Amino acid sequence: MRVGAPPRRDGAQIIKLFLCGDVMIGRGVDQILPSPCPPKLYEEYVSSAEGYVRLAEAASGPIPRRVDLSYIWGDALAELRDRAPDARIINLETSVTRSETAEHKAINYRVSPQNAECLRVAEIDCCSLANNHVLDWGPTGLFETLDTLARLGISVAGAGCTIDEARRPAILDIPQKGRVVVVSFALPDSGTPLDWAATRAAPGVNLLPDLSAENIDLACELARRAALPGDILVISIHWGSNWSYHVSNAQQQFAHRLIEEAGAAIIHGHSSHHPKGLEVYRNRLVLYGCGDFLNDYEGISGYESYRGDLSLMYFAEIDAATGDLIRLRVVPLHMRRLRLERASTADAEWLAHTLDRESAPFGVRVRHADGTLSASWSDGE
Repeated sequence: MRVGAPPRRDGAQIIKLFLCGDVMIGRGVDQILPSPCPPKLYEEYVSSAEGYVRLAEAASGPIPRRVDLSYIWGDALAELRDRAPDARIINLETSVTRSETAEHKAINYRVSPQNAECLRVAEIDCCSLANNHVLDWGPTGLFETLDTLARLGISVAGAGCTIDEARRPAILDIPQKGRVVVVSFALPDSGTPLDWAATRAAPGVNLLPDLSAENIDLACELARRAALPGDILVISIHWGSNWSYHVSNAQQQFAHRLIEEAGAAIIHGHSSHHPKGLEVYRNRLVLYGCGDFLNDYEGISGYESYRGDLSLMYFAEIDAATGDLIRLRVVPLHMRRLRLERASTADAEWLAHTLDRESAPFGVRVRHADGTLSASWSDGE
């Protein structure tokens, strides 16, 4: 059995993708950007979004206000520039709106449409929107989110004004290489309310009620319909609890069937506030949980053992002809003062050890060298 990445074929076209987990640019992050929403919150313990900025300052020191739109991305921008991915895909877990009509739930995230310009600074190509915060400010907030992202030229998947729109894939044309097609789902175990499911008559998200065989059949059918032969198909799914490394049998079955029956090249999982294990199944990449990429949790105590302050940039090289994973490089970052910095050597080693431990049962090993994590795997099933 060969171990490591499959050999690169002479002349093979490689599509390079950047993926990350939850980008939460609302609340405290929104407050430090140039044009924030009013800071009022409807949470039990915090009444102003400025409170989250002050928590971060208490933990790490003063944070400037009205920062440049590039500030929050920090060292991630240099990595994106140097690695030059063909497409950049994120889970945007924030409503883009100035709506004042908050949903009745524990936490409501929003970023102003003006501050959402930060997504264009990072040259984001696609936002997965099937998650538990895109409707935090009701249908009005969702409509403004969709309109703003369209104005910014950013493709979306997973939410819409009807179920047909929520199921519609994002299609990214990669010149001279082909197409990347993104289909986005959410599951209730991520905290996405059942009544947020889009219908023929109501806006909402592309929600699977559970991972029953019937719903996996539906997901496979939707994915098959979304992609043409030769497309690189990415399934982006918001699932699972916030603090756990556990990958259920149902999640693994879902991933495997979408690869086997729909030809998915990547399963892009997210929801947990920390990275989870990864798998390479039939030479296709399964990210069971990418962790948070940007948030305003700095200074909040609890669950420190999971190191939710650490972020990962996933750079996957995909054979454009076959959809197979050629190489995976992962760049570790640290969220500090509400921006992304390169992780220390000690933090990078901790992440490598953790990902290696969690991925080893799936036949994947993770190692650290020179500030980058690399994965090796067997090419069997």
